[in-house]
Amino acid sequence: MKIIHSKKTKQFFLASFIPLTLLAVVSSLLFANITSRMVSEQVQKETIASMERLSSEVQALLQTNITNVENFVNLAEQTDDKEIRNSIIHSLAKNLIYSYKIYYATREDKWHDGYWIDSVDWVPADTYDWTQRGWFKAAGANPGKMCYIDPYIAASTGKACISLSQSVGDGLGGIQGVASLDMNIDEFGNLLNDSRVSEHSKIYIVTGDGTYMAHEDESKVLKANYFDETALKARAGEHLTAGAKVRTEGGMFYGSTKIGDSPWFIVAEGPVSDFTRSIRIQSAAVTVLLSILCLGGAVFLSLFMLNIQKNEHRLGEKLIGETQSLSVAAKENAATSQDQSAAVKEIVATMEDNNALAETIAKKITDVSGVAGKTNGSVHEGVALLSRTVEQLSEIAGANQTTIDGIKSLGEKIENIWDIVTLINSVADQAKIIAFNAELEASSAGEAGKNFHIVATEIRRLADGIIDGTKEIKERINEIQQSSDSLILASENGTAKINEGREGAKALEAKFAGIKDASEITVQSAGDITGIVRQQTAASEQILATLRQIALGIENFTQATESISNASENLRVIAEDLNK
Repeated sequence: MKIIHSKKTKQFFLASFIPLTLLAVVSSLLFANITSRMVSEQVQKETIASMERLSSEVQALLQTNITNVENFVNLAEQTDDKEIRNSIIHSLAKNLIYSYKIYYATREDKWHDGYWIDSVDWVPADTYDWTQRGWFKAAGANPGKMCYIDPYIAASTGKACISLSQSVGDGLGGIQGVASLDMNIDEFGNLLNDSRVSEHSKIYIVTGDGTYMAHEDESKVLKANYFDETALKARAGEHLTAGAKVRTEGGMFYGSTKIGDSPWFIVAEGPVSDFTRSIRIQSAAVTVLLSILCLGGAVFLSLFMLNIQKNEHRLGEKLIGETQSLSVAAKENAATSQDQSAAVKEIVATMEDNNALAETIAKKITDVSGVAGKTNGSVHEGVALLSRTVEQLSEIAGANQTTIDGIKSLGEKIENIWDIVTLINSVADQAKIIAFNAELEASSAGEAGKNFHIVATEIRRLADGIIDGTKEIKERINEIQQSSDSLILASENGTAKINEGREGAKALEAKFAGIKDASEITVQSAGDITGIVRQQTAASEQILATLRQIALGIENFTQATESISNASENLRVIAEDLNK
């Protein structure tokens, strides 16, 4: 038995140690690859950050002087007075940083009434033609834009300088002149002292062709070229382009970025090993740690497997008893699940019948809802028609009342005529009496009153005729009054009937309004009932689907229980074999 256990221990140890050793090797290689990527990302990140930080500092120095030039341009475009412009130049000169003068020259040269203004009151020589200078030509060719002139050694100071220039517009698309500023670049070198990518790296400021503008060795400024001292000479055109970039080759890293809108660049270089030392130490430590863990794991796994062997026999006997109990329980579960499956199937059948009945009810209620909707529409039309009838009856009653009022007014006018006729009759009676008296007087007058007697006779005859006419008029007026009274009475009876009809129509309209409200409630209730029945149908369908899933689950459970019973029996046999 000792020999057997010794062989097994050796086999377990080899079986566990070899995979773990392979795992340690693979992990080490993977970690080395990750380390390489980390180094590359760190080089990119640190180099770009350092270059952009230096670029921001350089732009900050430039911006103050750029602002001075732009301020002069804005003010100079508001006036043509030379003295005012000269005052502006001297005022702005107080704000210059690392610059020794700011100046302005007109578009015309001094031989064509042009003039020069300078913050240090420098007077150009007679042979000096500012229109041919680089700063003037650059600004004239790019109206309104800030122009950067590559560094040069200023004759008056002997220092390296750059010029910043911008044209002054004339409002018509042309220029009046050019404003410029000379700025010392000594301070750029001081900025390099505070900028470093890594321990052994170097960083410079160069022009577009690689000439040094700032270098730790001042003797190389404007006299040496970056690409003559680096391995990138063959790819100079690729290296100095817009945008920050970093490349690594030959164990070195090389970076470049453009300084704002200027034509100048920040370049940096250094050994990649500056970034790999600490990471390599970490990699070695991790590798050693993985090896120790793998060796310890192999020993632990071997001891663990030996312990498992000791417990196999005891667990095998226990497993036999448990599988026998599991087999009995599985058979009982199978019988119970079959009974449950039959009960669930009966419930499913009942729910299917209930669901069909609910669908039929929903269809009937939908039909009722449609009829109620049509009835509601007809009631709406009836209510509208009654409303129009009531309005028309009101209009007829109003017109009839107007007629009655007119007839009454006519009766009053007839009464006035009656008074006039009475007056006429009275006048005729008096005329008749006067005519009679006149006849008597004419008779007593003899021959002289003969003509007057004739006139009096005619007047009496006329008065008789008027009296007869007024009698006939009175008869006609009486007839008109009787007819008017009859017409008024008939119209008032008609008005009463119309009012009764209107009140009846209003009552009918109120009834129809009630019917309309009831019809709308019926339509709404039918719709609500339809919705409820549909919701009930949907719920029934969900319940039915759930019951079907339960029935299917019980069937699956029954099959699984049978499978468990068979498996437990097989497991019991295996446990017995294992125990043997």
